Amino acid sequence: MTDTATLDARRQAAQLDFIARGAPLVVGDLAATPFDREALAALGPDDAVLRIDTGLSAEVLCLQAGGQRWALKRAWPEARVRNADGRTAFLNEIQRRADHLALKRREPARWHGLADTAWASFGDGLLLSPWIDGGPVAGWDERQLGQLLRLACDLWLEGLFEWDLSEANILDDGRQVRLFDFGYQYRFDPLTQFSSAGHGDDQPLFHPAERFETRCFSAHLLALERTAGRDAALAAFRREKAVALQAYRRLRREAAARGAQAHVLAWLDGFIGRWATALQGDAADLYLAEAWRSHVLDLDDDLRGQSCTPLTLERADWLLAALAGHFGALRAGQAFFGHDAGLDREALRRRYAALRRQAEAFQLSTRKEHGA
Repeated sequence: MTDTATLDARRQAAQLDFIARGAPLVVGDLAATPFDREALAALGPDDAVLRIDTGLSAEVLCLQAGGQRWALKRAWPEARVRNADGRTAFLNEIQRRADHLALKRREPARWHGLADTAWASFGDGLLLSPWIDGGPVAGWDERQLGQLLRLACDLWLEGLFEWDLSEANILDDGRQVRLFDFGYQYRFDPLTQFSSAGHGDDQPLFHPAERFETRCFSAHLLALERTAGRDAALAAFRREKAVALQAYRRLRREAAARGAQAHVLAWLDGFIGRWATALQGDAADLYLAEAWRSHVLDLDDDLRGQSCTPLTLERADWLLAALAGHFGALRAGQAFFGHDAGLDREALRRRYAALRRQAEAFQLSTRKEHGA
């Protein structure tokens, strides 16, 4: 009998079964660190140089030991994202850390943008890494964009699709942009599939640059619109799209060299052609369509996880304003997808007004959370 379950459903079932069985999973070598298991498990916020408790699946303690700083990630007893992906995020991260260790052994220089792992134990709910000195990316210049998009594309080529390229998961030390949270990075087959969504080859909307734009860059553009005006946001969008175009041309060459099937290459060709054409002009129509996509997807993601923030509300407000001022351009640019396809302006307005009200009810700051 053919398995008709989606890739996500199969992954979730396997991971939830793993959790239910209490199976052990240990990555790395704790003996190579200044800690032992019992001491790590006993540490609390008072032992840390810094505590970060805003994570949705874990808190992070910054520890000083052995002449260096360490990041100790400790899983919450209950994840703050109220769905199966939230419940399995910490397990998924440790599984991906094992994958990354294998990649780093094979090609160390290529994977400098991935956080190192010293030791992790799923049973203990602990993950120990060297502390990354750096801060959030402020302006997204060409170096930062190039490093981030190349890393996301390299992961894609290895069959690892990173869904959560959010600002909170990206650091820059002035030389290298680095990723350090992998709770939403899932396996797929890049030779036959687009991502881990659906059955792998039936949801072409999702791709590495889209994930960066949806989870991170669209918020940067939203802030630029608010503080510097739409022209400044459009200029930043054009810069990002030029870098993405270069990254995807390389991605397409490497995918072809590895034997990707024709429908995967045609899918990549579609993005390359659309972006190249838009960049020959002012790219304003592309900006509008892709901003719509990003804000719709991120709003949906926050609502499904019941993990909304003030940014969620700002995205909903942008969508409502775009409907009021640019409905014709959005429709001409085929920006509407999924449940929105075919709806008129008033129906869309009612829909997103209702979703905004839901986002108000799911604000994380208004709920009592463990550790908050």
